[in-house]
Amino acid sequence: MEPELKRPSWTQYFMDITELVAKRSTCTRRAVGAVLVKDKRVLATGYNGAPSGVRHCSETGCIREQLGVPSGERHELCRGVHAEQNAIVQAAYHGVSINGSTLFCTNLPCSICAKLLINAGVRRIYYKSGYADAMSKEMLNEADIEVIQVP
Repeated sequence: MEPELKRPSWTQYFMDITELVAKRSTCTRRAVGAVLVKDKRVLATGYNGAPSGVRHCSETGCIREQLGVPSGERHELCRGVHAEQNAIVQAAYHGVSINGSTLFCTNLPCSICAKLLINAGVRRIYYKSGYADAMSKEMLNEADIEVIQVP
């Protein structure tokens, strides 16, 4: 008789993938990974960093650090694209609908990402760490998107 394999739950499996995806991040402040999933299948992934073909912050320096911008504020003052945004873009680029999908992310999405996820039809979000953006949780709650923190 073969020994029973200890397999991670689906939630843990996809959360583990977010950690691997985050390792591709080019942000000097925070590495974030995102995975969009539907029917236990990965639809798209994304990590935070400068757009394709644009120099990374590791080369140019972080404008947010230079200006002393606190986390969770003035999102437009950044060369990087958020992990959630990159996952949405990757799905669109390849013609994959994410309507009805679940987002797994290393961090709770910011309010800008929350707005995009709401309009893209994401129905549930699992995340590991919080984020200093109260409006995000308010909007996700109002849009009736289930938000679950995974320890």
